[in-house]
Amino acid sequence: MATDLYARDVAAIGTLQKLRFFPQTAVGGAGCYLRDSNGAALLDLSASWGAASLGYSHPAIVEAVSRAVRDQAGASVLSGTNAAIVELAERLLRITPGEGARKVWFGHSGSDANETVYRAVVRATGRRRIIAFSGAYHGGTTGSMMISGHPSQAHAERSSDLVLLPYPCRYHDTVTAESVLEIFDHMIATSVPPHEIAAIFIEPIQSDGGLIVPPEGFLAALVRRCRAHGILIVSDEVKIGLARTGKLHGFAHEGFTPDIAVFGKGLGGGLPISAIVGPADVLDAGTAFAMQTLHGNPVCAAAALAVLDTIEREDLAERSASQGADLMAALRGLSEKHPIIGDIRGRGLAIGVELVDDRNKKTPATRAAARLLYRCHELGLVAYYVGGNANVIEFTPPLTFGPAEIAEATAILDQALSDLAAGRLDTIDMRDFVGW
Repeated sequence: MATDLYARDVAAIGTLQKLRFFPQTAVGGAGCYLRDSNGAALLDLSASWGAASLGYSHPAIVEAVSRAVRDQAGASVLSGTNAAIVELAERLLRITPGEGARKVWFGHSGSDANETVYRAVVRATGRRRIIAFSGAYHGGTTGSMMISGHPSQAHAERSSDLVLLPYPCRYHDTVTAESVLEIFDHMIATSVPPHEIAAIFIEPIQSDGGLIVPPEGFLAALVRRCRAHGILIVSDEVKIGLARTGKLHGFAHEGFTPDIAVFGKGLGGGLPISAIVGPADVLDAGTAFAMQTLHGNPVCAAAALAVLDTIEREDLAERSASQGADLMAALRGLSEKHPIIGDIRGRGLAIGVELVDDRNKKTPATRAAARLLYRCHELGLVAYYVGGNANVIEFTPPLTFGPAEIAEATAILDQALSDLAAGRLDTIDMRDFVGW
């Protein structure tokens, strides 16, 4: 039964911005836990889709934001600068590898950042085409949807200059790394002249497409081909960057350095801020070209600086690697007991669990995934599903996630999977919780 708070939400807030899986509410939170309107603690294995990178109410963010609000240095970088945003730009330039003169652009979200990259690379290069991948989700604004390939955005207009490549997955081996590279080579030689291609948008792990880790060497081989033709390399680090994968940057696993890196979600630790780090000639390609009033907000910048300080001080990249390995091991233990688990994949604290009706046929267990996560919520755990078939449970918990939370999460998942197998979840009414 919906809580009073959830009922008020349904009555007052439109569905255009909702992606609901169960009647989740929150009135507070601390660490890896949210507190719902009934006073129950919810272990959040999503971290609000990765945005709450340090968890909730982290002392470093509380202190930084409180200090910034007490002596607020304006609200924008649009027509004047502030110390926090300049310091953040300088920090991002230091920690993000790259060559030549580079600068930073700031926005509110990964969506507006990816849209800005799209528009800016076309303007700066004079080339009109973009390469991305089927299943890619680069955002929810008009421009970012135009260069995405996620099936949930079938309603959106895609750019006529967008070229989508398949994203290879070892679990679904009908699309191999070799076959995708052959498609690229044939395309370049025939239908898509390389001098027309401005950039390729890469997710080092395709997150919303199903937490797909690319085959070893695939992205490096693709990048080499693009470099030979002067095609800019864009790494979308919005969900999987900044220590989540066990390294500071997702692309560091793949043997390439992008021309442009895009950050969002966890950068602000729960406050809205995104950033592009890239060539100065791209980010200086126009004036008043990609701006909103609150871009470069000093309070959000203070939160981002606190996040980066904490990642470095507490070595959260290494923590993600070790805790992610322990969580993967626990999930593999569950897979031995529950045959609905077809695959477990990921890096660090970016993990996907693919649910299937048949392990041999790899038939997506879409309805089961929805019911399973509804039951997890009832038992005190928050997670969501992703993927083109809506059957991959995504785990992107706070980077502060630890052994106690792993044990609790494993116990809840075990109980929910057992309830699912026993048919105890068949009567759950999912009509109001359609997810993707």
